[in-house]
Amino acid sequence: MQDVFVGRQPIYDRQLDVFAYELLFRSGEANQARFVDGDLATSQVILNTFLEIGLDTIVGQKRAFINLTRGFLLQDCSHVFPAKRVVLEVLEDVHVDAELLAAVRRLAAAGYTIALDDFVYHERLRPLVELADIVKVDVLALDRETLREHVARLRPYGVRLLAEKVETQDDFAYCKDLGFDYFQGYFFCKPDVVRGQRRPANRLTLLQLLARLQDPEMEFGELEALVSRDVVLSYKLLRVVNAAFYGTRKVDSLHQALLLLGTRVIASWASMILLAGIDDKPHELMLTALVRAKMCELLALATAQANPATSFTVGLFSALDALLDAPMADILRSLPLTEEVARALLAHEGLLGQTLRCVLGYERGAWDDMPTLGLPPHRVRDAYLQALHWATETSSLLSHL
Repeated sequence: MQDVFVGRQPIYDRQLDVFAYELLFRSGEANQARFVDGDLATSQVILNTFLEIGLDTIVGQKRAFINLTRGFLLQDCSHVFPAKRVVLEVLEDVHVDAELLAAVRRLAAAGYTIALDDFVYHERLRPLVELADIVKVDVLALDRETLREHVARLRPYGVRLLAEKVETQDDFAYCKDLGFDYFQGYFFCKPDVVRGQRRPANRLTLLQLLARLQDPEMEFGELEALVSRDVVLSYKLLRVVNAAFYGTRKVDSLHQALLLLGTRVIASWASMILLAGIDDKPHELMLTALVRAKMCELLALATAQANPATSFTVGLFSALDALLDAPMADILRSLPLTEEVARALLAHEGLLGQTLRCVLGYERGAWDDMPTLGLPPHRVRDAYLQALHWATETSSLLSHL
């Protein structure tokens, strides 16, 4: 087992009772956040909290503040986090545009509490403030008069104000007099580090599960049988559902957990667990698999001939032989794939196979030999560029964890 760590710092209300904990990236027992990739740090905090250590172990019945980068906000994570248990923090360096605002708006509509981290007011940020529930103001970054102006400017929006980096009694008293609702900083408590252990899940079980989840007609009994083959996977999914439904009902069986989570959530967590466990392969290999998957999906949408979800699976699984160091034929014998998908992967036959051939041809620059699926060249090019952009963001969230 591998040791995993999560930092946490309490957030207090005006009565100095703990309101929540902010969860922080830690790579070891040293109480410092040493990282260069924000997406990677966010992913590790999420996986270590929900799947390895457990949300309840870290925060009890309190809420958890989780920092989200732009890349993570643009992913549809509304079905992953328990809305009543987490506060989603928009980091201060996130580029605010129409795409980001739409993503935050979707999260707010799904019932999530939105907080703005290390906030310094600018008029261009007003649309973000209108969506927020909590605004965190860095006490150290502003002088007293500017701090007072920020409070006056933010109050009309009806947001709750959180004073962060409060380091002295004088800072606390001043912020309390200004009407701040919550307080966080070294004056109250430095972050502590919670330690746990990562349990490896069975890759083959995860692959089989992901393959069968592509079939909308898969029966519940088969889903339960697949998940139950791996004790670690079953344990982690129980942890997820108990975090999501804490205080409403306690889920103590895999059957209940699968009913409550649903196939979409199971597929998301299974993908994250699988990719987190592939740590002995180059990052570029995982990126290639994701580009192929997304490009296959986009081409299927453009032609309206193949199922986009199945096309995505074909693209993703096209790199399994390299990822698992085994012949593709041997891998497919262990997976419950349809004959159409298997033929596409093994021989590039059928409509799915032609789509995969197009993607592989573009990837290799074999322009003369690749089928264009009846699409003009610029549509194929655009699908590749969109897939590359999506895969670059997604791989930084899920790989090398």
